[in-house]
Amino acid sequence: MNAAQVVIVALAGCLGALPVAAQALRPVAAGDICVTNGAITPGADGRLAIETPSSRAVLHYPTAQAAEIRFTYLGPSAGSKPLASGEMRRQIGVKLRAQDTCNLVYAMWHIEPDARIAVSIKRNPGMNTHEQCDAHGYINLKAPTPIDLPRIAPGQSHVLRAQLQGSLITVTADGVVVWRGDLGPGASEFDGPVGLRTDNARFAFDFLAGPRGAGAAGQAKCAPAPDE
Repeated sequence: MNAAQVVIVALAGCLGALPVAAQALRPVAAGDICVTNGAITPGADGRLAIETPSSRAVLHYPTAQAAEIRFTYLGPSAGSKPLASGEMRRQIGVKLRAQDTCNLVYAMWHIEPDARIAVSIKRNPGMNTHEQCDAHGYINLKAPTPIDLPRIAPGQSHVLRAQLQGSLITVTADGVVVWRGDLGPGASEFDGPVGLRTDNARFAFDFLAGPRGAGAAGQAKCAPAPDE
């Protein structure tokens, strides 16, 4: 356990957070991932790799609404792309209920400029393309018990997991609950597979999900798309 992981456990312990029972997940092969933006490539060590300033991806098939990223942060990407807000953020995260680029749920681990877990819903009823919704429809949810996480340094490895049970989302960092709350009824109005997103950072990682066809209805379209 590295120093950042020790601090995460200590912070969550002070707040009374406990690890949750986890669904059995398994590593996903590169061929099962639909990359809609950026590039995800096989690494020399058998893991997957991201070098591009942004990446967006979903599984080709539906699973239960739980996913995990076991990642090693390798530092900033060679190029940079600000978010739609203009902020230059480095982050990695899980996508849930990813119906399309306009309707999905995010659980993101911010690396810079802040260090925290952020949960948001992107909801645009009746829209399903970037041309229709652009970067509109975001609802950034307030953490029930905010936790500022330690900075992640290049070379450090961590585990981010998010799962939905109805409208209740639970997010763990290195096995410890750091975000749990109800997303409300709006998040149940769309559905789709799990996936992942990164911005302005390089990673070596493994992506884990449940068995094929074990819960989610529908399937996101696998087509190139601008950043969400």
